[in-house]
Amino acid sequence: MAEKVAKVGIKRKKGYLYYVNKKGNVVETKMARGKSKGGGGKVIAKPGVKKAKGYLYFIDKRGDVSRAKMLRGGRRKKR
Repeated sequence: MAEKVAKVGIKRKKGYLYYVNKKGNVVETKMARGKSKGGGGKVIAKPGVKKAKGYLYFIDKRGDVSRAKMLRGGRRKKR
């Protein structure tokens, strides 16, 4: 289950990708589709979220920054 970290209220545009960068700011970047290149992200909000280890940070349906505990799976190491 995710928990809300910061209220931002971003309105999403079609064809754009939204993420939280290393500094805790929300970045908007154009998605690559076919021959058109993506990239060239720009900061659209500066909530300054302090990231904790072991959590995935994302923009939720309401346009706010949320986080969820990362599930670590895989095989166990042989001893």
